Amino acid sequence: MALVWPDLLLFVALFVLFVGVLAINRITVMHKAYLAFHFIMMLWPFGQFSISTTGDPEYQLAYVKLAFIAVSLLGPGWLVFVLFLTGRAEQLNRRRAFVYLVPALVCAAFVIWNPAHLFMSPIDGTYANRSYGTLYWVLVITQFVYFFSSLLIMFQSLKTVHSLNQRKQLATAVVGIFVLTGFSVTDMLINVLLAPWLPVVPGLMSLGILLSDCCFVLAIYRYGAFDLISMAQRDIFEHMTTGIIVVDESGKVLEMNRGALPFVKSAKGEMFEMEKFLSPLQTQGEVYEFLYQYRHHPLDRLQTEITLPENSRHVSIQISPVLDNHKSLLGRVITFHDVTELRKLVDEMNRKNEALHERNLELVTIQEELFRLNQKLEQMAITDPLTGCYNRRYLMQQLEHELLLNMRYKIPFSVFLFDIDHFKMINDQYGHLVGDEVLRSTADIVRSKLRRTDILARYGGEEFTIYLPHTNREQAESLAARMMIAINENSVTAGADEVHVTISMGIVSEDGEELAFDDPKQYLRELFSRADTALYKAKHEGRNRMILAR
Repeated sequence: MALVWPDLLLFVALFVLFVGVLAINRITVMHKAYLAFHFIMMLWPFGQFSISTTGDPEYQLAYVKLAFIAVSLLGPGWLVFVLFLTGRAEQLNRRRAFVYLVPALVCAAFVIWNPAHLFMSPIDGTYANRSYGTLYWVLVITQFVYFFSSLLIMFQSLKTVHSLNQRKQLATAVVGIFVLTGFSVTDMLINVLLAPWLPVVPGLMSLGILLSDCCFVLAIYRYGAFDLISMAQRDIFEHMTTGIIVVDESGKVLEMNRGALPFVKSAKGEMFEMEKFLSPLQTQGEVYEFLYQYRHHPLDRLQTEITLPENSRHVSIQISPVLDNHKSLLGRVITFHDVTELRKLVDEMNRKNEALHERNLELVTIQEELFRLNQKLEQMAITDPLTGCYNRRYLMQQLEHELLLNMRYKIPFSVFLFDIDHFKMINDQYGHLVGDEVLRSTADIVRSKLRRTDILARYGGEEFTIYLPHTNREQAESLAARMMIAINENSVTAGADEVHVTISMGIVSEDGEELAFDDPKQYLRELFSRADTALYKAKHEGRNRMILAR
């Protein structure tokens, strides 16, 4: 019976490791794969220990079969766990899992059936000492195929992994595989192949299982094979400034972080009642709507903002449902985010925006006023303030441009130069105010006869000039005649008298076909000299007439 103690002690050690990993670590999918593998490894030392606790061959056979069933499942357990460890769990679909498991299940079936004692047979009527047959070696070869497949996957992963921490994790797992394989081969050599010549050494394979399992535990705690992401998530969760509580479908608090303590007085395991939480607040319409949605639409995402009365803090509350695969409610995640500073910044920004808007309105008003003043100044710069006609400077600038166009496109044009007859006499007899009115009235009459494209300008004193684009000699003479008639019929009131005036006019008409010059300024001087000569001739011949310059 002394030989049973190594297997018993190793079973206890494996059980302690199993309980420790289960108690300390939160269960993830990878943990589940590891714990299932760990449980399978525990069955071998348990079976080996249990064989020696009874002398009944039936019970001994049951314990032996349990141990070898565990060995049959050890290979696929290794393979599945390695897939999780190397990040290839997505390859483990149902079809592949079935393919991986079939050889192990066949071997387990052989163990249970043990046809014609081809797997094992008792020696001297007891299974404490036994011999192995052909199916035993089928089991051994199958397990070596599983182990070598696991090693191949691990070595392939080591070639592609660049993180030092991940390489250490995989290297530790590879060591575990070699340890288990080495002790298994040693146990088979000493206790099976060389059993007739060497004494039995108990617990070799159990020791290999324990040492390989220690490699996994080392990977878990030293290199974070399972828990690195989980610990990072926990650390982030605890140190977030945003308050987070997790409640189940009935409202019981399952988890909460330190950031939720300033907002929520409930503790883990207590009920969190949203209505009670919001009851001290000066609720408005949107809060009532929020509570209605919270009670009657638990599957919806909700958000609202409240103001805590004790410290006037603004808090944004967001609620997200946690659903299962069937879209059924499992619980809710409620977050509390202090937006007081943000609200102050928004209010300050709104105040600044309002001030800026008012300033912009003032600037727009000033801009419009400046635009009007600029327009007025521009108008004053190009017009005569008494008559509203363009001044001589503007006329000359426009004519230089117009003459170039006329010469390029062969456009005919005409120019009138006229003045008011006996204007000095009107000033002397009726005064300058009446004289100014005569100038304004005459300009208005002439302007009423012109087209929009014609330019009327005060040339100086009582002299005016008119530029008429697209106007030949006949058209110019006709327009001049109508203007003189209209001016003759016009009168200006001067006290009890009606003042009538006439004009004398010199006309220059140019045919665009023959128009040619090199210097527009020089040409303008010659043009107005001809018009002035024609005007002088009209005055010399008795006034109140027009003369066409030759």
